Amino acid sequence: MGKRLSRKRTLVLVLSVGFLILGLVSITWSIYDIWAQTHYSSQISVPPQKDSTTKKIIEDNFMENPSTPIDKPLYSLYPLEGDNIGTLTIPDLQRNLAIFQGTREKELKKGVGHFIQSVLPGENDNCVISGHRETTFRQLDKLKLGNLIIVQTSAGTFTYEVSNTRIVNKDDKTVIVPTKTAVLTMTTCYPFNFIGDAPDRYIVSAVLVKIE
Repeated sequence: MGKRLSRKRTLVLVLSVGFLILGLVSITWSIYDIWAQTHYSSQISVPPQKDSTTKKIIEDNFMENPSTPIDKPLYSLYPLEGDNIGTLTIPDLQRNLAIFQGTREKELKKGVGHFIQSVLPGENDNCVISGHRETTFRQLDKLKLGNLIIVQTSAGTFTYEVSNTRIVNKDDKTVIVPTKTAVLTMTTCYPFNFIGDAPDRYIVSAVLVKIE
């Protein structure tokens, strides 16, 4: 009986130590991931801007009727998967992030990812970008209606205004449907403190209000 009790105590001790080590490894990795993201974001470069004449044509066209598609293409070349296509600034969260073409883990570890099947920032339709809830899009739920989101690319600087927030199932495809006007849709996993593969997505929708 004494030996059996001793074996049980040893097993409990081993399991306890194992769980402790696993927890420390997870915490260390999370801290490193956040540091890496912050470190990278502080060193991002902004693609060159279009000349002022081209930007003036785009702005005049948009201001006359924001619901009308812009005749002149904003981008002369479509970016390749993995390319840095610009920056995303969220003033109310004090966040300045790189935007990469694609939403693979490779892109999401360096910044936010642009969903390839959606239009590029500034274009007249639904531009969808995604980010990790633990790093780039942490505290995304703190955004309120009317908050501004600024996207800077080779085509110019586009200011969006938050118009809606919602929570949907991770399989909800309405997040990526086309829109009649220029919209920026930001998505991240939800709940924010969920451990493992989160069942839902937190969505922030913003409408284009200014082009520079």
